[in-house]
Amino acid sequence: MPKITRVDARLFRIPLSEVLSDAKHGDHTHFELITATITLDDGSTGTGYTYTGGWGGHAIVAMIQHDLSPYLLGKDATNVEYLHDEMRWHIHYVGRGGLSAFAIAAVDVALWDIRGKALGQSLVDMAGGASDRCKAYCGGIDLNFPLPKLLSNIDGYLARGHNGIKIKVGREDLGEDIERVQEVRNHIGPDNAFMVDANYGLDVDTAIRGARGFEPANLTWFEEPIDPDDFEGYEKIAANSDIPLAAGENCHSVHDFELLSQTGALAFMQPDVGTCGGITTWLRAADVAERHGLSVCSHGMQELHVSLLAARPNSGWLEVHSFPIDQYTLQPLRVEDHMAVAPSSPGTGVTFDWDKLEAAHQSSS
Repeated sequence: MPKITRVDARLFRIPLSEVLSDAKHGDHTHFELITATITLDDGSTGTGYTYTGGWGGHAIVAMIQHDLSPYLLGKDATNVEYLHDEMRWHIHYVGRGGLSAFAIAAVDVALWDIRGKALGQSLVDMAGGASDRCKAYCGGIDLNFPLPKLLSNIDGYLARGHNGIKIKVGREDLGEDIERVQEVRNHIGPDNAFMVDANYGLDVDTAIRGARGFEPANLTWFEEPIDPDDFEGYEKIAANSDIPLAAGENCHSVHDFELLSQTGALAFMQPDVGTCGGITTWLRAADVAERHGLSVCSHGMQELHVSLLAARPNSGWLEVHSFPIDQYTLQPLRVEDHMAVAPSSPGTGVTFDWDKLEAAHQSSS
């Protein structure tokens, strides 16, 4: 039984090429990437990671270094699910969800990377192997873009081979949102999938008015219109609009996904490996979604989520996020005929270009 001998956590601050804004988090000038590399007594290694919108990375690294690493040393690395659950209970009292879910995620992904390399299996095979590809859309963080720039940005997505796009809504004037949504639909035509995301920036009444105003644009979904913990509010919006709802990136445990699914308000569930506690929780969330008749989608981390979505029979859409983590890996996301293709290499299929990461970090310091 291979034992864990070392856990190394690192924090990288990665600058964005331009300021990106949404309705609740404001301006993003950079994102943070937190990596965790686990070494076993036989010399084998695996690397996992999570990310933030620019804040909290130091706390996540500290939790890995001071709380999770000492607990994991000497443990058998093969029972990944057991270690995941034990890490959760180890820091449950001080960190139920939130930062602890991010910290556990980085370690959990590293353990899955080790598992895949030891078995000679890719993540898509370990996760179910339903397919080797999935649908993919580009999600822009573009609330601050004037309309001409917004449409130009979308043209870039379509030119890259995507047939689905998402824009941010939640401007101060709801009428502007409704106008922009219709302009985008007119621009991309009827055949491309179109989603909007409010980043929980609206109240329930405004979200209902917005959903009704968006209906002529034939949206695939309206994402996180309100506070993700307001389950009753989601039910009200679903009862007052025909637009399907999507949420899940702010769920930090399988119990959160279960509670959200039980509302009956959602059509699309969007677990994020980096925020929910890792691959182990993501797969459990996908099971919850399937049991409730929901499509499972993703948020961020497209270079990893492509394998998980391709593997699932209830797969929906992969988000190709505006935080370009895959640009700092040796295997950026590949798209063929509108479909994202999962890597076939053993492990998670995500190998970082450490020199490129370090250079980007230094440029942001």
